[in-house]
Amino acid sequence: MKIDKEALQKIAHLARLEMPASAEDEMMGSLNSVLTWMEELNEVDTADVKPLTHMSLEVNALREDKVIPNISREQGLKNAPKQDGEYFRVPKVIE
Repeated sequence: MKIDKEALQKIAHLARLEMPASAEDEMMGSLNSVLTWMEELNEVDTADVKPLTHMSLEVNALREDKVIPNISREQGLKNAPKQDGEYFRVPKVIE
């Protein structure tokens, strides 16, 4: 498959991109090289390859969730610039 100017303009329209005429030739070359590469990949025999959910066999080292002591409300508000005893006070941002 080759990308021509008409297809490029349609793709640009669908992607809501402004495509200046000076960039059309470069973009067509880039898209055509991607499509050529995809055609090469389609020629590879993948009949005996099992589908993957991840590209790596690495497993995340996750820590166990543990309940730990929390600080009290008074300790959390102790260094707050403004507070009302229960909550942090911040400037109003919604009118």
